[in-house]
Amino acid sequence: MSPNITGRGRRQSTTSDIYTAILALAFSIILATAALVAYKCYRQYDTVFKTPHSSVSRFGS
Repeated sequence: MSPNITGRGRRQSTTSDIYTAILALAFSIILATAALVAYKCYRQYDTVFKTPHSSVSRFGS
């Protein structure tokens, strides 16, 4: 094999870096949104994963 390798695998393309950055940004936004929703639920209902139980019924009984 020759040490002068030409062709694929030598350099990463710029478009691949851009798509990776966009994917990382989208993932960060989704993660931040999920954290915000969990925080808001915890502050309002004192729970994140359970259904809050209300002492007042919708039907007035």
